[in-house]
Amino acid sequence: MAQASATNPDAPPMGLTSKAFFALLPLAALVCVLWLAVQVSLPAVWSWNWVPALGVSLDFRVDGLSLLMLLMITGVGTAVFVYAGGYLHGHPQQRRLFVLLTLFMIAMIGCVTADNLIVLFLFWEMTSLISFLLVGFNHEEAGSRKSAQQALLVTGTGGLALLAGFIVLGHTMGTLSVSTIVAQLPALEPTPALTTALVLILVGAFTKSAQFPFHFWLPNAMSAPTPVSAYLHSATMVKLGVYLLARLDPGFGEWALWEWALKGAGSVTAAWGMVLALRERDLKRILAWSTVATLGTLVMLVGLRGEGATVAVGALLLAHALYKAPLFFVAGNIDHGTGTRVIDRLGNLRHAMPWTAAAALIAGASMAGMPMSFGYIAKDIILSAKGADDVFAFARAANTVFGAIAVAVAAVAAIRVFWRHPGNNETPEAHEGGPALVAPPLVLALVGTVLGVFPFFVQDLIAEGWP
Repeated sequence: MAQASATNPDAPPMGLTSKAFFALLPLAALVCVLWLAVQVSLPAVWSWNWVPALGVSLDFRVDGLSLLMLLMITGVGTAVFVYAGGYLHGHPQQRRLFVLLTLFMIAMIGCVTADNLIVLFLFWEMTSLISFLLVGFNHEEAGSRKSAQQALLVTGTGGLALLAGFIVLGHTMGTLSVSTIVAQLPALEPTPALTTALVLILVGAFTKSAQFPFHFWLPNAMSAPTPVSAYLHSATMVKLGVYLLARLDPGFGEWALWEWALKGAGSVTAAWGMVLALRERDLKRILAWSTVATLGTLVMLVGLRGEGATVAVGALLLAHALYKAPLFFVAGNIDHGTGTRVIDRLGNLRHAMPWTAAAALIAGASMAGMPMSFGYIAKDIILSAKGADDVFAFARAANTVFGAIAVAVAAVAAIRVFWRHPGNNETPEAHEGGPALVAPPLVLALVGTVLGVFPFFVQDLIAEGWP
């Protein structure tokens, strides 16, 4: 609920000027990223000495993969900041949420641009710590505290494994530069040290991106406010593991252990996540389990060989951000306007919430892979990648299940609660939110439609400049 209790109920609410300031931060970052995309030749590299005695320097590198992630971080971030201003309007702890979201955005930017293993790890752990504070935003509630602790335990433990893997990898390779390691790895034979590093890195990436058997923490994190769910658990943090795997894939990609671990874990996660989505009745948890399934599909695609799989990863990363963040916003609007997210208590909401219904319909069509949406483009590319000879039968079957149930989940979010009257509508007082609640989901969903009609706007971004 938007009107959650606060630790300090007497604190004054944020003014319009403060909200505008925080909303301008991600917008300014988005403008900088767009300028970078247009004016700077990729890859762009920056480096500063930090701890020379340990061989640690502040190395940053932006290539096609980093740029794609930066656009999602800042673009979806701008929508999230605007939405948070409306969703928590009058909440005395709104400023704290904005500060935490700003710090999280900085940590994400650092993660996807860092070209030094230690620097990458520091930003990686920063996202885990800030995520703990965001998931536990309503810390006076026992459920929020428990969910935040669980998320921190899983991702923090994975982070320790990741650090150990980075140390072993850096020591073995004689450098901490990510780009140098990726360039040199294909010429090396698997050794016990490199295999150990590989396994530890996989554990760290799998925990962050909620891969089986670490998948359970993500749906439980839905106790966070909706802006947090839309940002962290849809478009950004949970994709860090996928980003790291894609970053290292050119180096480890020909290793059988790497390839089959990604195919196996990704396929199981995709199938199991969608099956669990069918048993949920809470709309946010339904979307969370479908996110788990999408993350599994992304990991499986990283494990596939060929240029088609690489393009599919980029297309699905972008498509998922453009339809899942709006759907989380839609779930938040429903909760805000009706007081519940249980789908059995909802129906025929299109009359009371027409703008939210429109956003849900557009985003749901993209999630279902309907024509004229970017989700359709991504689905077509994924089908081509899955047709490769090296995809084992279970992977094809698992992702067929994923595709079919994705349509069902999209139908629940976009049609069932808005267009179908369940017979006993328990929300007669439902109402639409203000502009700050309806504009962000509409804009993001429409961007997905525009890119579906004119995919050439992003075809170079998702197909070129990858590591």
